[in-house]
Amino acid sequence: MPTDTPTTLITAPHFHEAGRRFFRDFSPGDEFYENLIDAHNGLSDEQSEALNARLILLLANHIGDLRVLREALQAARQTD
Repeated sequence: MPTDTPTTLITAPHFHEAGRRFFRDFSPGDEFYENLIDAHNGLSDEQSEALNARLILLLANHIGDLRVLREALQAARQTD
């Protein structure tokens, strides 16, 4: 496992793009949200759900750390 991999779930804004500077901390998160919405445009509900499932699996594989993934599952189940 790489040494720079966090071993706990990061819940604070953490979006970035290598070599790119943003003037506001939320800008890259807003950009990702816009990209996510664009990816769903024109899809049926079933296609949108399938896209979400594939995205979750791809990102979970990228994270790879089961401790972090368990924390993410617990956090996602919590309702405020």
